[in-house]
Amino acid sequence: MRIAKPLHHGVLLRRYKRFLADVRLDDGRELTVHCPNSGSMQGIAIAGAPVIVSDSGNPKRKLRMTLERVRPGRAWVGVNTMLPNHIVREAITRGRIDELRGYASVRPEVVLEKGTRIDLRLGGGTRTGPATCWVEVKNVTLRIGRGARFPDAVTERGRKHLEALLRAVRRGERGVLVFVVNRGDCDHVAPADDIDAAYGEALRRAADGGVEILARRARMRADRTWLGESLPVRLD
Repeated sequence: MRIAKPLHHGVLLRRYKRFLADVRLDDGRELTVHCPNSGSMQGIAIAGAPVIVSDSGNPKRKLRMTLERVRPGRAWVGVNTMLPNHIVREAITRGRIDELRGYASVRPEVVLEKGTRIDLRLGGGTRTGPATCWVEVKNVTLRIGRGARFPDAVTERGRKHLEALLRAVRRGERGVLVFVVNRGDCDHVAPADDIDAAYGEALRRAADGGVEILARRARMRADRTWLGESLPVRLD
């Protein structure tokens, strides 16, 4: 997926109030930009870290620019949680996720049950098995050692997504969770039990009940991000 908006480089000054970040661009301007990430950004929101921000070009927007990537170490980390949904949808429509091939339609942001929207609903086609497949996408940015961890903050909403997917599987439909590891320095994914034990329990319960748990690495180059190779998910 290509980020079509102009991109600017700079450094992070601070991230605060969840959705705000102050940056200094390479041209010397200091700006407050939108931070589209509700997590803690643990290990990422480091003052002085290089950043990439996108420019909407819309002067009417209160915050014209958006924080896209941060480089807290050697690897860039994609922090815009809106992008992984589009990246996974693009990969599915192009047949690049083997487990999700064979569906005729891909619909975004569909109500699975009252009060719960799921990122993607796949349907139709000639695939054998359940005709409906619900896909929830999670952006993973926390790194501990060589492992990616999710979540980086307590997420009741994430737990409810898992419970809804499990109920869908029990009704005879497919439920799939896709972890998009949005950094290149991790070799597996595991739940962050020390941060949200309830989510870890829900994830294991969902997996035991038939919800499919996938993990793919995000690859980044200049203004593009796409899905790379599969990564193992460790639930033990």
